[in-house]
Amino acid sequence: MTEGNFVDYVKMHVTSGNGGKGSTHLHREKYIAKGGPDGGDGGRGGHVIIKGNSNLWTLIHLKFKRHIRAGHGEHGSSGRSTGADGEDAIVEVPLGTVVRDTESNEILFEITEDGEEKIIAEGGMGGRGNWHFKSSVNQTPRYAQPGIPHEERHITLELKVLADVGLVGFPNAGKSTLLSVLTSAKPKIADYEFTTLKPNLGIVQYRDFQSFVMADIPGIIEGAAEGKGLGYYFLRHIERNSILLFLIPADAKDIVEQYEILLDELRRYNPEMLDKERFVCISKSDMLDTELKSEMSAILDKNLDANYMFISSVAQQGLTELKDKLWKMLND
Repeated sequence: MTEGNFVDYVKMHVTSGNGGKGSTHLHREKYIAKGGPDGGDGGRGGHVIIKGNSNLWTLIHLKFKRHIRAGHGEHGSSGRSTGADGEDAIVEVPLGTVVRDTESNEILFEITEDGEEKIIAEGGMGGRGNWHFKSSVNQTPRYAQPGIPHEERHITLELKVLADVGLVGFPNAGKSTLLSVLTSAKPKIADYEFTTLKPNLGIVQYRDFQSFVMADIPGIIEGAAEGKGLGYYFLRHIERNSILLFLIPADAKDIVEQYEILLDELRRYNPEMLDKERFVCISKSDMLDTELKSEMSAILDKNLDANYMFISSVAQQGLTELKDKLWKMLND
């Protein structure tokens, strides 16, 4: 998926349908001068429904749909005929979408399953027809209930990517390059920081036609949890990943220090992030000889609190072993 097609934040105004009015019809037929009340009920107004769709990966289809309206219920008619219900407006969203009330910023619900439906704005009930109000005292009521008016509200849709593996690292650590060689995704790759401005998703093909989803998140810098760099805007995408794959380049001044800074940013954003499984890849390791790798391994074994391995996306070194490791972690 290209960066330009990834939309993960949409604001919209939703309006349900009005309930139809009840009918005040009085039955009239040849030879029946006063047949009594037979006004039917009004139909229900249409709901606005948020529905999960596992085939969607982004909110781009809603980017320019800022107003969603459901249909109004039809009015009741003679012969106790109930009016038709208004047509529901169904808003399909990818799994992992959080729905907020824009004014209060309160989380209303999350959509996490395919086909899951939640009503965000209820259609108004139809009014009852006059035949409901007939009594021994009032044989011909000439009134009926009006339908209940619609609901409307402003909502915000936020997508938290549902990926198996999330790539975490500083800008220009090689995350996009790794995604491009492990999957068929074509992220933007260049030799400068913040090349990736939005998350990229790719499907990693494994043995026996099995696969898992990997997400390349824009680079984290120190202070991201407070909004520096691209800030916490994209940190939410890491919340749903099963495994956090830390990518640190082999030419970093201090690999352990960089890892600790990344961990600290995740901890400050959401401490629960540290409960996820973690794995560290030392990227760009084709520039290291065997002796240098041994020296670095001795330091990492002593100071790094996670398993690690050396890889090179460009030289295609260690990638098969990395896929084996990730698959094992996902399925243990």
